[in-house]
Amino acid sequence: MRARNAVAGRALINPVSADEEITDILLHGESVRIERIASHGQASAEDFWYDQSEHEWVLLLQGRAGLEIEGEGVRTMNRGDYLLLPAHRRHRVAWTDQDTVWLAVFFTQR
Repeated sequence: MRARNAVAGRALINPVSADEEITDILLHGESVRIERIASHGQASAEDFWYDQSEHEWVLLLQGRAGLEIEGEGVRTMNRGDYLLLPAHRRHRVAWTDQDTVWLAVFFTQR
């Protein structure tokens, strides 16, 4: 078994394009998916909202970001901040710093 590092790798050191976030699936199972997302200044389109059927627990591993939750405004997230977004809780990425790294855990409850 090999240990891996969530804040190192191709997406973080040498992004393919600063126009798009880079997502690596670290684990995928029947009711859970863990993703590492590298952002390089991206934001959601002004009229776009995530509205997912899964719960999402998100942790900011590196950098800073603004996460807008519908009806609550923009929350500034700093390194180490995390929150739980229940299924169908509409949200969007308002802004990210360069070299922002997220850990997102998507899950369903049985």
